[in-house]
Amino acid sequence: MSRPDPRDPAPDTARDPSGAPAGNLASDAASDPRRDDARALLLESFRAAVAAADPLEIVAAQLPPPHQGGRTLVVGAGKAAASMAVAVERAYGGQSAGRATLEGVVVTRYAHGMPTDHIRVIEAGHPVPDEAGEQAAADILARVEGLNENDRLIVLVSGGGSSLLSLPATGIPMADLKATTRELLRCGAPITDMNIVRKHISRIQGGRLAQASRAPVTTLIVSDVAGDDPSAIASGPTVPDPSTYADALAILRRFGATVPATVQAHLERGARGEIDETPKPGDPLFARVDNRMIATAHGSLEAGAAVFRKHGIQPVLLGDTVTGEAREVAQVYAALVREIRAYNAPFAAPVALISGGECTVTLPAGAAGARGGRCSEFLLSLALELGGTAGVYALAADTDGIDGSEDNAGAIADPTSLARAEAAGAPARRQLDAHDAWGFFDAIDDLVVTGPTRTNVNDYRAILIL
Repeated sequence: MSRPDPRDPAPDTARDPSGAPAGNLASDAASDPRRDDARALLLESFRAAVAAADPLEIVAAQLPPPHQGGRTLVVGAGKAAASMAVAVERAYGGQSAGRATLEGVVVTRYAHGMPTDHIRVIEAGHPVPDEAGEQAAADILARVEGLNENDRLIVLVSGGGSSLLSLPATGIPMADLKATTRELLRCGAPITDMNIVRKHISRIQGGRLAQASRAPVTTLIVSDVAGDDPSAIASGPTVPDPSTYADALAILRRFGATVPATVQAHLERGARGEIDETPKPGDPLFARVDNRMIATAHGSLEAGAAVFRKHGIQPVLLGDTVTGEAREVAQVYAALVREIRAYNAPFAAPVALISGGECTVTLPAGAAGARGGRCSEFLLSLALELGGTAGVYALAADTDGIDGSEDNAGAIADPTSLARAEAAGAPARRQLDAHDAWGFFDAIDDLVVTGPTRTNVNDYRAILIL
């Protein structure tokens, strides 16, 4: 099915959720003159949120002055790695002052690369790691180990780096690391818990990259995790790790995750003290490390809020740390929307409810036909709960441009969504039960498709109540 710009949906014929004909949607839309403006406003706010975390705009101001003497090595991983590398090259003019030549390698998700002159960009697998990421991580570690005290290391970290910077611990094959990642995804483990496990089966994460460097380290971080804990972003390659092998084992037990024998044995050996722990807070090695948070989810929510404020609509930030099952979070938000619509409390319309964070979608074992991600599933559940409530419009999208399994950033919903999908043969309840939110929004041409944004500060959700 074609997917035109969701700001200009095509007229169609639809039925309401009860099955009765709903008429022609061109006239339905005409009866709600706010519809097109509301949808355009939601998309404008999302674009502003993404722009607030654009590395090409924010990296240069955070870099240290060009290094005098020695080498400047740039390494990194994440969905924003390529754009961050380009920003470094532009800021340094391709070469540091004096004798220090700019060089390096970063790894990003497939189709997220950008052309560079001095910093090599490698594309690899995400969310499940692959051999390309393993080779890139091995190259990065070897380069860092070759630095001396007169050199400088700049590390570029962004969301997705945990999978992309995958270098399994000795004795763990890449196939077993892949299997562990798939199992944790299947179990619906939150990203922070997933990263605790990954830190303890890695040779490079959990502060070990900084541990390998004799040169001073400056790390620029684009946060994609709730609470902006730097040790959780890309599994904190240059950040002290407060978690332990015992914590990793406890996570596997809590989620009932079954991992390969090599992974289980490695974690158990670590818990017994037979393998060195990741470097902890207070370790003297971090005296030569400067970790700088340069973009956060909250900053992007504020940018989105400014758009609504400019248009005379009160924005309410509900937090950048929202987690939980996507469909269940949507049920809570729907209850709040109904309260506002019925009683103008706790906020009076017009109002925009804005939130970020990272929800989860837990798939049953052997699930077939699941398509989409946490943003589209949240939005479908919200639409179903609201049942076509008039004057309520919503957008949910991932700032990296990819929501889960498909190629869309997210989707947009309005009071006609349920009826249009029913007419298109994609009823909301069936699609939600099948975890096929992508199919629901694709059927009504309401996917938000941006392509890779080359940044990532997690999800952006906005519910506009007029």
